Amino acid sequence: MPNTTQSQSDQPIAPSALALLPLGVFLTLFIGVGSYLTFQGVDFAFYQLPAPVAALPAVVVALLLSKNKLNKAIEQFIKGVGHGDIIAMCMIYLLAGAFASVAKATGGVDATVNLGLSMLPSSLILPGIFVISAFIATAMGTSMGTIAAVAPVALGIAQAAGMDVALTAGVVLSGAMFGDNLSIISDTTIASTRSQGCQMRDKFKENIGIALPAAIAAILLFAASSTVTDVPATGDVEWLKVLPYITILVLAVSGVNVFVVLSLGIVLAGGVGLVATDGYGFATYAKDIYAGFGNMQEIFLLSMLIGGMGELMRQQGGLAYLTQLISRVINVFSKAHTKGQNLRASELGIASLVSLTNCCTANNTVAIIVSGGVARELAETNGVTPRRAASLLDIFSCVIQGILPYGAQALLLGSVFGLSPLEVVSHSYYCFFLAIAAVAAVFIKHAAREAATA
Repeated sequence: MPNTTQSQSDQPIAPSALALLPLGVFLTLFIGVGSYLTFQGVDFAFYQLPAPVAALPAVVVALLLSKNKLNKAIEQFIKGVGHGDIIAMCMIYLLAGAFASVAKATGGVDATVNLGLSMLPSSLILPGIFVISAFIATAMGTSMGTIAAVAPVALGIAQAAGMDVALTAGVVLSGAMFGDNLSIISDTTIASTRSQGCQMRDKFKENIGIALPAAIAAILLFAASSTVTDVPATGDVEWLKVLPYITILVLAVSGVNVFVVLSLGIVLAGGVGLVATDGYGFATYAKDIYAGFGNMQEIFLLSMLIGGMGELMRQQGGLAYLTQLISRVINVFSKAHTKGQNLRASELGIASLVSLTNCCTANNTVAIIVSGGVARELAETNGVTPRRAASLLDIFSCVIQGILPYGAQALLLGSVFGLSPLEVVSHSYYCFFLAIAAVAAVFIKHAAREAATA
């Protein structure tokens, strides 16, 4: 969502609560329809009304609220749609979708799962499933794609070994959310870094210090819950098919431009398919790339619509009002008004903002897109660094997404494992550990700073 609460003129924008009405319309439609369908017993109820469709009436309301003439209001909307951050985000979505589609079609996902299983000690099945899920999610940048790939394999392992099926589902969900949070090419990383104006590499460095302790705690818990068993039979490791995943991981973490990383990943995955997959030709390769573009259609359209609506709300004073409101809350909790206390309250404010939005939308990427502009204003006003703000947005959106029983991830796992989504999220231990680690990091970091300056 485009940033700044100041217009291009020197005139500051007056805060207005009414300007937030379009956002309320969007959330009301999205939540209302999802809740109603849930009571009707419809599967995946919160995903029956596509988010871009729910955004359309909100855009209309934003246009009607504008004090400018209709043509001028539409120009402002288009300006928001065409904002550099929004366009860059959308282009990355397309490339990420294309890579995931081609890599899956050429056997990269199956080969990576097979590699992980072939390396598992028999006494560490659950930690192994977590690591496999985490690696694939980090490489693919999608928790849903990871769950779709790993869940059937994990279910088979659990049934063959007599393990707790619900716990195994929670392990898969935990690993998927780890990768979704940390991946350089995930929707949440793209949205959080672009909205806060920081480099993906910097956000990763900030993020890993919080996520790694949570992952270690989860692995230890899963190891204690594992039972000694035989690892299911695996085939020969196909290193060539795993190569694209390893390549984009190394390049991305090394700081190579994300457009270059993803483009090279598409070329490598396609090259592997052409060389190592029978019947895979250039025509199929092209169709897989286009199919990947199509898989990103919803988030692509939503990003543009939210970007345009966000610009209208900014022009009308909505973001200024929300920033002002949250700042007042921060000042209430920062009674002594020291720098460390303001920073701590600001970071907790950003975390609360994206968490509440995520509970409303049941989509972590949407939550970041919706709250990103306000979070950036809050961060800039109170001295929170862009990398820290992006990290907090991503972490807490993934925490909430991983424990929502009506989130897509829990619903998909519940369907595959034949469980209630509530049973699935109750075993999403990594997400609980991540929340604890993130909150602790906020307090420990600023407590240390205050002690140093005392």
